[in-house]
Amino acid sequence: MDWILPGTTLTAKRADAPYIEEQFRAMFFAGGMVLSQVASVTGLEPYVIQNWVKRGFLSPPVQKRYTMNQLCRILNINMLKSVLPLEQICGLLTYVNGDLEDDSDDLIDDAVLYFLFVRLAADFAIMQNAQGRDQHLEKLIATYHEPVPGGAERVKQVLRIMLTAWAAAQLRQTAEEMIRQLKTQ
Repeated sequence: MDWILPGTTLTAKRADAPYIEEQFRAMFFAGGMVLSQVASVTGLEPYVIQNWVKRGFLSPPVQKRYTMNQLCRILNINMLKSVLPLEQICGLLTYVNGDLEDDSDDLIDDAVLYFLFVRLAADFAIMQNAQGRDQHLEKLIATYHEPVPGGAERVKQVLRIMLTAWAAAQLRQTAEEMIRQLKTQ
């Protein structure tokens, strides 16, 4: 079944979620993405992305090119922005990534976090409850190597919050569509 990848305008099959990272890597063979490409993938206006850079939510591109980590940070923010304030989203990402300019304090980089989330979200429909979610999360995080003690638990907490917020956004969209249908009757 096709779905729109969280935070993007791209469609994929849910069953292909474990391979999405490989597909994204192909987009970066040329050495990064320019702003117009990032805007196309995210559905965001270029000025929004530039504003996030100015506000410190995203590190600036190098030579006008965005890395996969930067794109994934944008995607992480974009998929949550309809249900959480930007400051809370960035606080959540800071919880596992520390200082935006210092990669050495990251528990998990933005790309790894995003691709773990995609795999988790792809299976959301079959989770049924919080216990099912946590079982899926445990399987996903099994190969994660925590750089500091307690890192895995922090990453799991962030992924739980991200999934809950994303699911809330999905439910909101469904409710809005139902209201649109009522208006046409």
